[in-house]
Amino acid sequence: MPLLRATLPFAGAIIPALLPLLTPLPAHAAADLPAVPPAASCASLAETDLTAIGGAGSAVTGAEETASDGIAVCSVTGTLAPEVNFQVLLPMQGWTQRYLQVGCGGLCGNITLRSGASAGCEVLNDGGFVMAATDMGHTGNSGEWGLDAQKRADFAYRAQHVTAEAAKALIAAFYGQDAAYSYFNGCSDGGREALMEAMRYPDDFDGIVAGAPAMLFQVQNTLYHGWQAASNYDADGEVILTSAELPLLHEAVMAECDALDGVMDGLISQPAECRFDPRTLVGKGLTQAQADVAAKFYSGPQDAQTGAFLTAGQPLYGSELEWQGVYVADGPDDELFSEMIVDPVLKYLAFEEADPEFGLEDLEFTEATLDRLRARHPLFDATHADLSSFAGKGGKLILWHGLADPHISPANTLSLHLAMGDSMGEETVAGFERLYLIPGMGHCGGGRGPTELDLLSPMMDWVENGSAPEAVLTRSTAETSSFGQPDGVGKGRGRPPMADLGVAALPEMTRPVYPWPHVAAFSGEGDYADAASWSEGPAAQVVNLRDWPGADLFGSYSFADE
Repeated sequence: MPLLRATLPFAGAIIPALLPLLTPLPAHAAADLPAVPPAASCASLAETDLTAIGGAGSAVTGAEETASDGIAVCSVTGTLAPEVNFQVLLPMQGWTQRYLQVGCGGLCGNITLRSGASAGCEVLNDGGFVMAATDMGHTGNSGEWGLDAQKRADFAYRAQHVTAEAAKALIAAFYGQDAAYSYFNGCSDGGREALMEAMRYPDDFDGIVAGAPAMLFQVQNTLYHGWQAASNYDADGEVILTSAELPLLHEAVMAECDALDGVMDGLISQPAECRFDPRTLVGKGLTQAQADVAAKFYSGPQDAQTGAFLTAGQPLYGSELEWQGVYVADGPDDELFSEMIVDPVLKYLAFEEADPEFGLEDLEFTEATLDRLRARHPLFDATHADLSSFAGKGGKLILWHGLADPHISPANTLSLHLAMGDSMGEETVAGFERLYLIPGMGHCGGGRGPTELDLLSPMMDWVENGSAPEAVLTRSTAETSSFGQPDGVGKGRGRPPMADLGVAALPEMTRPVYPWPHVAAFSGEGDYADAASWSEGPAAQVVNLRDWPGADLFGSYSFADE
């Protein structure tokens, strides 16, 4: 195998500092860069000319000194034509010559200055970054903006790029110099945005952290979530499998598969090894219809005529508690959030011909539908496997994905990693990219296991000091994260599943994770909840991949511009 509306912008500061490491994992440190004070007033940034970046009508709309989480900043808002709104926060003191741009989840539509996967990052907590974010060129998630070609382009790729250019112009104007290093951090659609930057604009960022990326946008927001929703409605439109059944299902999966990775710890670290049929629970807590729904969730959409699978992968064994509020609802009369996800995409984005009347009931799970989705694959998807330009200029990429993610299958992220190896060569990929698959983690964070981590510090260490990351410490946390989450995930969003499903919490844990394909191995001695009892294990399959007619979507292709 190959080696493979701003809210609390300095989000790392609201997470308690990490406790002392319990195992001698490598310490990650950024370069020692002197702090640079402002060379101009905050108010003067209101006069910054952005027309060369965004075109006529682009302008700074506000520049004021304020404070966020105790950090004094110059907050600049602006619009890049036609309607790409952005916000940049420039520290009044303590700027360490670094820039961090953060992505947004769902269909975006708002500005959220929040950095995830960076718990305990000192530079972030101390306000050492200039930070920026954008609404991606539209407001809200209704999808009608997809009728406008320019707004489609802004969402697909342009908004993050021009925001980066605008932020860098404001940095130069405010501090009298450019940033020494630039980083992007995003999850879910923010992960797609992160990859789009590496693929289309390799000069924008030195380091990119992409979590649970919705890179296969066309399939993810149609056939994947469409199947999950359609599978869980009966003929009367009522939800079949509800939240009440999830603990039973999860407990049965754990009884079958928890020990396969060598330790009974309430987590499945190698779901590829798990074999479980939910139909064994018929008459033991599940009805036949409910067991059939669970089986459909695990297997995914298939063309009834050809038998072909229509997604790269599905939710993995061990993710069951995370289904709540996504494609499993608390009551039979609730609407499934997966349907809310696909509705605007089916109507206005996925297909070349928009149809405001198109709904979930009209979606056909066939290879023909998959082929129709190909037309906008070069526009919205970020699965281009040749990142030679990004790697060639010294760019670094960290991919990460929770193995209990209900929204996006980790098979997608592994597929891209392998496609990069095929396209660029495994040695080249090992020189600029790492992939971390995190047991027990839900979508962009949360979940039952030790899922709090910091990937921003290892990225800075890699970019600035040339120290490639290997083991990364994860730990349990009581914090919930909305980083990368689409708005309105429904009841259950942002809460630990055990809080309202009656499932006992696992013990607090610390544990290392290693770059794929290696997994953490328990020593057999000591406390399994202590990272000191774990070390790097052998290469493992971790996630199964399968043949499907869309496999070629992960590869090299020509980008499409609107």
